[in-house]
Formats: sequence, C-alpha cells, structure tokens
Amino acid sequence: MASAASPSEITSIKAFAESNGSSPIPFTYHSLTEPRDDVADHLACSIPVIDFSHLTSHDPQIHASTVHQLANACAQWGFFLLTNHGISEKLMEEVMEKSHEFHNLPLEEKEEFADKGPLTAIRHGTSFHPQAEKLHYWRDYLKVITLPQFNFPHKPPGYKEVAFEYSRKIRGVARELLIGISESLGLDAESIIESTGFDSGLQIFAVNLYPPCPEPDLAVGLPPHSDHGLLTLLTQNGIGGLQVKHTGKWVNVNPLPNCLIVNTGDQLEAVSNGRYKSVMHRAVLNNRDTRISLVLVNGPDLDKEIGPALGLLEKEDPLFKTMKYRDYFEIQQMTRFAYKSGLDEIRLN
Repeated sequence: MASAASPSEITSIKAFAESNGSSPIPFTYHSLTEPRDDVADHLACSIPVIDFSHLTSHDPQIHASTVHQLANACAQWGFFLLTNHGISEKLMEEVMEKSHEFHNLPLEEKEEFADKGPLTAIRHGTSFHPQAEKLHYWRDYLKVITLPQFNFPHKPPGYKEVAFEYSRKIRGVARELLIGISESLGLDAESIIESTGFDSGLQIFAVNLYPPCPEPDLAVGLPPHSDHGLLTLLTQNGIGGLQVKHTGKWVNVNPLPNCLIVNTGDQLEAVSNGRYKSVMHRAVLNNRDTRISLVLVNGPDLDKEIGPALGLLEKEDPLFKTMKYRDYFEIQQMTRFAYKSGLDEIRLN
C-alpha cells in the first residue's frame, strides 16, 4: 500500500502525491494541530493595504499619512498587502512560471541541490527537515541564498536571470519599507538599515510547492511559525492557503491582483522593541489545486548583533537581548521543531 511508505524516504511530496492518488496519507503527515474550521472569515477584508507609491511620494502629507498607515499595519497585524510596488506583472509571472518548471523537473535533475543544511547556498527538499521531524509537512521547497551573494540553480533555462532581477527588485522594495518603518518609530530614516547592516544582509529566496492533498483536514503545508529576518515579501500563483493568526483566530489572506504580501519578521520585532510583532502564520492545503508561493526573506547582515534600536531605549527598557543574526538563525531553525518562537530565546523577563 502506498500509504505504508516510510515518510523519511519521501524525497518529494509532489512525486509521492502523484503516485499515491486518493489513498490515505501516511500517519506522520497528520500534522494539522489546530482545527481548520476555526477561521474568522469576516476579518479577511480587514487585512491592511498599503500603497507603495504613496509611501515613496514626494508629497510630504501623502508620505506621512502612509507612514502612519504602515505603523498601524505593523503594530496591529504584522501583515499587509502592498499595491503599486513597481515590480512588473510580467516579471512576476515569469518567475512564477520558471518556479513551476523547476518543481516539474525530474527528481534526478534536482538531486545536485539536495538540502545539506540551513546556510547551504542552494537547497531542495521536502517538508522541513524529514530526518529530524516527528510530523511531516505537505510541501516541497527550493531555498536559495540570493544576498549578499547571488546563487541560483542553472536550470531550467532562464530561471536564474529572472530570479536575479526579481530578487533585487524585492530587496529595493523591502529597503523602502524599512525606511518608512524607521520613520514610524520616530527614528532616523536610515536607522534600521544602518544598525542591521541591511545593505550587506541576508536574502533567502524560497519557492514552496504544495500539491493537492487527498486529506487536507489532516495535513498542513507549513505549521504555525514566525519568520526570521526583518521583512518577508510573498506572492503566489492565485491559489489560496496562507493564513495569519490575528486576535487568536486564523484569517485567510486573500491577496489583491499583482500585490505583494508582506509580513514582519522576528528581527523587526526585536529592533522595534516589541512594537511590531512577528506574527504567526501557516499554510493550509486543498485537494484540488497545486499552490506555489515565492517567499523572499530579507534579513540583516549575518554577523550583526541585532537588538532593540538604541533610539528607542532612551525612553524605555529593552524587551530583548541582542544576538548575532547568524546565531539567531540557527536557533530559529531548531525551534521550528519545538512549535515555539525563536524570539523566546532572546526575550527578557
């Protein structure tokens, strides 16, 4: 029986799902720990929308108003939809198309990219870390370090080129957002960029593929988690599945056409001294369509000590201790197995 397959031997959930058909999924994929029906649909339309062109406006009034909106979005939700971001729809479609092509390559063509650890430049795998997990997740992934040095698979043809352009444009958008966030905290515009070494910082380009699952009420694509880094910028192929935790309820994230989904990361919560929460989110599944998400995590310099902004500590006590981003990243990768936030490791009191 297909469902008797050893999950640790599954090197691609896409390949397994295609061969398994509608048969029951392996028990170790029963990873949905909270009920799917506990979803507050009425809150989906309340997720903030930020117009990027207003944030970068030279009109002081429009800019100031948008900085205020950005502050509220980061403080109240930790998630927002970003419109008019200046990245062409054509480029976004090309990256998505090439990402789909990569996941459709035969398994043997992807073996050279097999995951060898969190800071490996290019890594392909399934679930999160099958050998170390008790529960597994219905996801295949490609994760690439695209900054401070650009790495990328050499196949399929043309993927590397569009990924480079997309990664750099995303980094530019993230940089402008951090300027607005610094201003919203009453800091100098470049304060967060300078204190975190953002311009020489880490960027991870993740391509997640979630195949149809015959038992979507039992499995999950990714469990509840927060992201390391400062800002994560995400787009998807039109298939829903991303949910954010807000006021104790799960809320479906329904993106607007051609928008980017942005969420605040653990290092931004630390830098803002707790004002801007790194919010929990998860990826749920369906039994009909393949979902692909492009997730770009934008972080500090790996060797920078990250903690509350000094400008904030003139009037308040620190809520977090400082820690080198590289050390935090390694801790966060391990705590993913423990269903807790890496922030617990640096939280004071």
